[in-house]
Amino acid sequence: METQIEEYSAKLLQAQTHIWNHSLSFINSMSLKCAIDLGILDTIHKYAQPMPLSQLVNSLQIHPSKTNCIYRLMRILTHYGFLSQKNIIENESEVGYLITDSSALLLKENPLSVTPFLQAMLDPIMTKPWYQLPTWFKNDDVTSFNTTHGMTFWGYANNDPKLNNLFNDGMASDARLIASVVIEKCKGVFNNLASLVDVGGGTGTMAQTFAKSFPQLECTVFDLPHVVAGLQGSQNLNYVGGDMFKSIPPAEGILLKWILHDWNDEECVKILKNCKEAITSEGENRKVIIIDIVMGNEKGDSNESIETQLLFDMLMMALLTGKERNEKEWAKLIYSAGFSDYKITPVLGVRSLIEVFP
Repeated sequence: METQIEEYSAKLLQAQTHIWNHSLSFINSMSLKCAIDLGILDTIHKYAQPMPLSQLVNSLQIHPSKTNCIYRLMRILTHYGFLSQKNIIENESEVGYLITDSSALLLKENPLSVTPFLQAMLDPIMTKPWYQLPTWFKNDDVTSFNTTHGMTFWGYANNDPKLNNLFNDGMASDARLIASVVIEKCKGVFNNLASLVDVGGGTGTMAQTFAKSFPQLECTVFDLPHVVAGLQGSQNLNYVGGDMFKSIPPAEGILLKWILHDWNDEECVKILKNCKEAITSEGENRKVIIIDIVMGNEKGDSNESIETQLLFDMLMMALLTGKERNEKEWAKLIYSAGFSDYKITPVLGVRSLIEVFP
């Protein structure tokens, strides 16, 4: 009987801890944002060796009354793998801080920095809709973003320079990183193409990389007029404003990077049908190239990867009309749009490259 009581108490306390951790998990992201805003990661990186806490504190622009609190911030960042510790050679009793692979992706000087994405996701414009999620479930608004701000995400971005810049900068930072991986791992997908339209290509970060890596490729960045207004092309890169729900410029290849997960099934089929019409020219290399999440695509997906996919699915639900899809759901969209076949290559972390053939 006593053993049963002990087991019940242990389960009760473990359940409470589980709830506490989820209730307070926002502290993880806000602590990381704080470290970036204070310049902690860049300061440690520039020190070029394990940095003592005392040296770090003296290098930061903080109020003297807060110096003792920096250690507590460093402790949680170390716990979650954004910093590591190493004994300082001159003083074995003192430890210094080093950046990790994850925090290296948040450095200002890193050309592949994803800090703009983090800043966009944690801006109040993007976080407030989560408070309205229960209300949204009880009304007929298309998204919780609508419930909060009285308009769609795209409408808000069109009218608010701050959100427009945050979103474009965040997408550009992701495009820089993913483009470098695509060039390395999926070069053959683009080698034989003569022309490519990057639909929803934003300010052109992805297309610029392709234009430089494939000189034979005529690249077009296609996005809403206010997104591409004033942007200058190059010898094999140009910008075109328009609406992908109406028509898409013709090309041998159409790229949809992180686009379709923003939209519901009906909207996706419309976009894909327009893509099919855009690649009607004769040629054996014709295809649509999708870069997006395929949920449950690999049996060996880690718990962290699964968590990322689930988080993005909730993000699409709260802010936009889209969702993350499994292979069966992708196939339904592809065939409903009139395509004959597809091929999934899961080489982009939590995302995959999907080639769709007419």
